[in-house]
Amino acid sequence: MDTLIFLAPPLVACLLLVAALGYFGNHILTRGVIFVDIAVAQVAALGTMLGIWLGGQEGSLTVSLFSLGFTLSVVALFALLKTEHKEISKEVIIGVIYCMALGLAYLLVDRVSGGSNFIQKTFTGAILWVTWKDIIRLLIIISPILALHVWLSNSLIKMTTGKAGQMPKTTHLSLELFFYITFGIIVVEAVKIGGIFVVFMFLIAPAAMASFLTETWKGRFIYSTLLGALGTILGLVISYKYNLPNGPTLVCTLGLMLLIISLTTRQTGSPEFQRRS
Repeated sequence: MDTLIFLAPPLVACLLLVAALGYFGNHILTRGVIFVDIAVAQVAALGTMLGIWLGGQEGSLTVSLFSLGFTLSVVALFALLKTEHKEISKEVIIGVIYCMALGLAYLLVDRVSGGSNFIQKTFTGAILWVTWKDIIRLLIIISPILALHVWLSNSLIKMTTGKAGQMPKTTHLSLELFFYITFGIIVVEAVKIGGIFVVFMFLIAPAAMASFLTETWKGRFIYSTLLGALGTILGLVISYKYNLPNGPTLVCTLGLMLLIISLTTRQTGSPEFQRRS
């Protein structure tokens, strides 16, 4: 019972993140901008460090708003970015922005109190120390965003799949900004709890597993949520039982599940996989 009480907050927080990031993951995989969340997460961390460097306190409203504003500026750039050259894709720009943000963060390490610890926490997260107050805050932020995405689901799916040809340019741009800005908000909040690596796996691994099992959007959303939840529960239990770091354990658990599903569908000759091949 004591174990369940201790694990309840991190488990609930992870399940909320799995649902939200799993949804966005299906869009991100289809759009082909796989590493956008790592770039956004690193930019958010850089924004926080800049806020602290300018005199704010970590966790304060001022620093949080500074980090969010910094992040939203970058995701707006992703939304507006158009690359016509055949050798240059959004992934190239995303990779450059990630490396720049990481490089600038390391330049600030010695100038920010506790800079090294902050960078380490940004990568590994602090899942086991999440509180019910953190969960309520997360729920308040996630719920309206997902509700709006459900309301606009048809239009957003058309944009993601490249079938929004008849959509007015202003509407297309507005929806693109909406998608990336709301995605940025979710990632900023998720990184505070899970860290960059866990957030990346929550975003990509469940959606990738789902893509091996079904091609319908509804099916992918359902499978990614269920498989992500299963991996999260297994990862947290293994981490707690064997006294392992929670972040790396979650990453390895979800990664192993993805490998098993990919190998199983290949070996059994699943119609979905054959059609994709």
